[in-house]
Amino acid sequence: MTKRWQPTPALRWIALLLLCAAYLQGGFNKAVDFNAAIAEMNHFGLSPAAPLAVAVIVLELGASALILTGFLRWLGALALGGFTLLATFVALRFWEMPQPERFMAANSFFEHLGLVGGFLLVAWHDLRERAHD
Repeated sequence: MTKRWQPTPALRWIALLLLCAAYLQGGFNKAVDFNAAIAEMNHFGLSPAAPLAVAVIVLELGASALILTGFLRWLGALALGGFTLLATFVALRFWEMPQPERFMAANSFFEHLGLVGGFLLVAWHDLRERAHD
């Protein structure tokens, strides 16, 4: 009988860190330069800009922390997945753009859908592990 390969806990954590990297970087940058975070909200027509910027910072950093610590990992993954899906439809409306911007935005749009899928897998695996414990 062949032994099934299992990733080490360190490798699993690194994979989760890579999945959360953009959100950690984004949340940190928004917290350090809050005026830019407000400008970003205004750029996308979101208001009230300051409270939404705070909410995005808390979501990006807090949900990433949940995923990386394993405490309610499924909740953090669903939160970032839902946020990513919503933000993708707000920021990457490629169907409204002229070429050549449309091509780059469409690629980014579908890459973000891939991130949503990754977060759904993290939530699914975490909930399945909890059911087996």
